[in-house]
Amino acid sequence: MDFTLSERETWFRDRVKAFIHGEIRPRDGDYHAQQREGDRWKALPVIEEMKAKAKAAGLWNFFMPPNSGQSHVDDSFEFEGTQLSNLEYALCAEEMGRLGWASECFNCSAPDTGNMEVLHRYGTRAQKDAWLKPLMLGEIRSAFLMTEPAVASSDATNIETRMERDGDHYVINGRKWWSSGVGDPRCRIAIVMGKTSPEASRHSQQSQILVPLDAPGVRIERMLSVFGYDHAPHGHGEVVLENVRVPVENVLLGEGRGFEIAQGRLGPGRIHHCMRTIGVAEEAIAAMAKRLVSRVAFGKRLSDHSVWEQRLARARIDIEMTRLLCLKAADMMDKAGNKAAQLEIAMIKVQAPMMALQIIDDAIQAHGGAGVSSDFGLAHDWAGIRTLRLADGPDEVHNRAIARAEFGKYGDFKADRVSSGEIGVSR
Repeated sequence: MDFTLSERETWFRDRVKAFIHGEIRPRDGDYHAQQREGDRWKALPVIEEMKAKAKAAGLWNFFMPPNSGQSHVDDSFEFEGTQLSNLEYALCAEEMGRLGWASECFNCSAPDTGNMEVLHRYGTRAQKDAWLKPLMLGEIRSAFLMTEPAVASSDATNIETRMERDGDHYVINGRKWWSSGVGDPRCRIAIVMGKTSPEASRHSQQSQILVPLDAPGVRIERMLSVFGYDHAPHGHGEVVLENVRVPVENVLLGEGRGFEIAQGRLGPGRIHHCMRTIGVAEEAIAAMAKRLVSRVAFGKRLSDHSVWEQRLARARIDIEMTRLLCLKAADMMDKAGNKAAQLEIAMIKVQAPMMALQIIDDAIQAHGGAGVSSDFGLAHDWAGIRTLRLADGPDEVHNRAIARAEFGKYGDFKADRVSSGEIGVSR
């Protein structure tokens, strides 16, 4: 098995890494200073400056998929990004994950990435002209409204938001939350999932519809915090949709196709999160190591205490194993498709946040009281990564799929052995 990166993979990774090191990281202080000034819900000038530089350097829209004929209209060539493979993008996304605001500088931040891919694959020409084009240019932001407070949204068929046909419009009523991006004043469009056909089969009841954020009846009731962090200027909101009217032509792909779109969207989205999470873990292990060699306790450096040698070694081992699983999943998606890689995607979705949380926790411990302050960013990173054990499907859902696949390998074997008396049956 050859683990050598190709020339193209190395070239893109190193260009992204160099741009972050040379352009974005030196402006980190400006980012936080601008974030603290005035209204928290605003566009930050430093991000707009970096976006212009990245675009000029050709480091833009990396995640947009290569044109594979998946678009439902024959205009894909007009909406092409850099067109990296999943494996190529994985290497770049890891570098972006090392600095929280870097992804947006390359126009590669969620939920815009997933929304653009949905529009690219399923949108009509009119939908692409209206929304995909300005999203790809980085002129606007978007939101994805799926999760609801009243139901267990880990099962998307539970969603209760109603979308009722009324002539040439749909009338939408419902309540959504954890609607990422709605706090950004540049957010102009949301993809909303709800039920158009409650009497249809279980997976054909839902549709996805484009809803402009300024449509009458759309109300951001509150912005939610994550362990006390509001994540401005992006943020996560609770949104009420009250008799919102949108044209029938705003439906994506067709009525009853919402669940299908969600499955197609969440596969790549899940692995994108995992790629960035590895970058977060790399930052945490670096912070931990620097702290341990610079502080003295009980007459010797913290790094000379054996407990920290064990923790640091475990952290490096876990990062390397997780990266290999992530790259394997990305490579399978490229070669065999998202469906063939669904178990690998599920495994990395569980493993990456758990791995990073342990390393960040150890890094916090190494920093003592400083670790839980805002001075080093570790507490903020822990809070952000902890949400990934819930976002895009909780651990329990992914573990269930992994376990069922494993049980499936031995179901017939066990049944045969029980019937033959080789395995005793518990009474």
